Amino acid sequence: MNATPQESLPSSFPQVLLIASGNRKKREEIARVLGETKIELRSLADYPTLEEPEETELTFAGNARLKALYYAKHTAHWCLADDSGLEVQALDGRPGVRSARYAGPGATDADNRARLREELGERTDREARFCCSLALAQPERGVVFECEGETRGQILLEERGQGGFGYDALFHSADLGMSFAEASAPDKDRVSHRGRALARFVEFLNILEARRPSS
Repeated sequence: MNATPQESLPSSFPQVLLIASGNRKKREEIARVLGETKIELRSLADYPTLEEPEETELTFAGNARLKALYYAKHTAHWCLADDSGLEVQALDGRPGVRSARYAGPGATDADNRARLREELGERTDREARFCCSLALAQPERGVVFECEGETRGQILLEERGQGGFGYDALFHSADLGMSFAEASAPDKDRVSHRGRALARFVEFLNILEARRPSS
């Protein structure tokens, strides 16, 4: 986690938090991990006319920062942005930041999984990791918090499980001993890259909450 010095912490606490993701299942996962909160959670579905920014950065952290700043500016709300993806060792880290577009513009999750299986073929080196970068931006101050999470495993030869989304059916979690698509939501949240990053984000929110003036 990129620790934020106590003296530079925001003096306010978000009343509204925009989850800046166009992926419905990802938004649901983030909201589930955040659980019960005093913050009103919103999503991009609440801003249907707002265009998405082009993700031009070369790293997950860079794209998370770009999206957080953009949506905080255009909605005047605190914004939590996620950028995440799969890095496969034998493919020199691909699909990486292009995970959602690996099979091309407009690709479906199934398209991306099919391309991954095709590129890996029968290779025996199937080590992989999921990475997640989070950035929290405040309209007045810009980015006020960033953190990362990762989880490791292997790419399966065949898809397993019906749950999850993205590459979950092909990712065999080293922590769980099964694919993410076979795991229950609570188990996946506990060890996933996004779950681990969100746990650090919740710690940050708790620090802000503790600093709020008592009424």
